[in-house]
Amino acid sequence: MQRHATDILIDWKNRSNRKPMVIRGARQVGKSHLVRMFGQKHFDNVIEVNFEQEAWAEDLFAQKNPADTLAFLEARYKQRIVAGETLLFLDELQAGPKALASLRYFYEQTPQLHIIAAGSLLDFVLQDHNFSMPVGRIEYLHLGPMSFEEFLLANGDEIKIQRLQEFSPGDDFGDALHKSLMEDFRKYCIIGGMPEAVQAYIDTNSYLDVQRILEGILATYQDDFSKYSGRVNQTLLRKAFSRIPLLVGQKIKYTNIDQRERSQNVANAMELLELARIITRVTHTHANGVPLGGEVNRRDFKTLFLDVGLLCRACRLDITEILDTNELLMVNSGAICEQFIGQHLLYNAPSYQQPELYCWMRQKAGTNSEVDYVIQHGTRIIPVEVKAGTTGRLKSLHVFVMEKHHNFALRFNADTPSIMNAETAVASRDKKEFRLLSLPLYMVGQTNRLIKSQPA
Repeated sequence: MQRHATDILIDWKNRSNRKPMVIRGARQVGKSHLVRMFGQKHFDNVIEVNFEQEAWAEDLFAQKNPADTLAFLEARYKQRIVAGETLLFLDELQAGPKALASLRYFYEQTPQLHIIAAGSLLDFVLQDHNFSMPVGRIEYLHLGPMSFEEFLLANGDEIKIQRLQEFSPGDDFGDALHKSLMEDFRKYCIIGGMPEAVQAYIDTNSYLDVQRILEGILATYQDDFSKYSGRVNQTLLRKAFSRIPLLVGQKIKYTNIDQRERSQNVANAMELLELARIITRVTHTHANGVPLGGEVNRRDFKTLFLDVGLLCRACRLDITEILDTNELLMVNSGAICEQFIGQHLLYNAPSYQQPELYCWMRQKAGTNSEVDYVIQHGTRIIPVEVKAGTTGRLKSLHVFVMEKHHNFALRFNADTPSIMNAETAVASRDKKEFRLLSLPLYMVGQTNRLIKSQPA
C-alpha cells in the first residue's frame, strides 16, 4: 500500500546532504513495510538487520569503525554494500539502542551510504539513554497511521482524491460525491488507519476480519507492557489503557482513570503510554501568540488514542451504529469525529517535526468554553471546532474569536463545504466579524492547502 511518506523518502534519497534517517512511530503503523517497499523499488539491494532477532547486531554497530561493520555485513549477508545502490535498514532499533549512537560515525565516514533505522519504542531509549546522541547527524521521520486519503488510495479511489485536491472554497462540491465520501469516512472510522487492518478489508471486504486484527493489535500493545517493567504498576497501566479510549474528547481528570490511585502514579502511567505513542496529549494553550507551545498548561489536557479504528474497537462500539450517519451524533458523544480529526491534524506538520496538538480551555472560574483544537499555520493561530452532524452551536469558538481577536476559524462537520462571513454571538455589546471555513470531516487532509488559500 502506498504511503505519502514514500515521497519524503525519495526526496531524502536524492539529497546530497542527507543524514541517516530514523523513523519513529507506534507499533504496527507500517514503519518496516514502508522501508521495505521503498528499498525494493529504489535500490539495487537492501540489507536488513533486525536488532530483536540478531543478538550480535548491537555490539557490531557499537564499534566506531563503519568500514569494519560493513565488511562483516557483506560477509554475513553475502551481498556487496555499494553507496548509492544499497539501502542499509536497521529495524527494531529499540532492542539495540547503542547502535543509534553509531549513526554519527556512518554520517561522518560513509556519508554517501543510505541508512534508515526504525523502532517502535524509541522514545523510551531517547528518554533514558546513557550514551552520546548523534546530535545534528541524524534526521527523523514521524509516522502515524494511514490517513483517510491513503485509505482511499489503497481502495483505488484516485478520482475522489483528485476531487479533494482540486476543491477550492466556494466551489460546488456536489451532493452525490459528498454522500459517497461520507460513506468512505464511516468505513474508515471502523477500519482505521492501521495498515494490516486496511489490507484485510481490501482483501476480504469483511469487517469481522478487520475487528479480529484490531483486537490483536490492542492485545499486542498490552503484551508490550512487560517491557515497561520497573517504571509503573502493570495493573494501573492496563487500567489507563482501557479507560483512555472512553475519555477521548474530555478534559482528563486522573480520578476518572482510577479513583483510588495517587494522581502522580496515574500521570506516570499515562506518560508511558505517550512514550509508546499509543496516546497523545492535547494540551491547553493560552494561544496569545506563536509558537502555541510557548503558552501551555500541561495540567489541563485531553487525550487522543492512536487510531480511530482502534478507538472504536477498544470502546466495543457497534459497527451498525457507526455506519448509520444519524447515529454518529449518538455514538460516544462525537468522540469518534474528534479522534478522526485530531489524528490527522497531529501529522499535518512536516514529517521531521515532533507531532503535537493543542486545544483551548477558557481559564476563568465558572466557565466551560473549550475549543477542540488550536493549530498554527505560519504566524496565524486558527481555532478548530469538530461537529459530528451537519449542525451544532459554536459558542466556544465565538468566545475564542472574541477574546483573541482573530478573524478566521475552521469547522469540520458532516455537511458540504462552505465559506461564510460570520459574527460572534456572545453576550457582549462588541460583536466581531470573522470568516468561517466549514469543511466536511473527510476533507481534513486538505487543511493546510485550504487555509493557505484564505487571506490572512
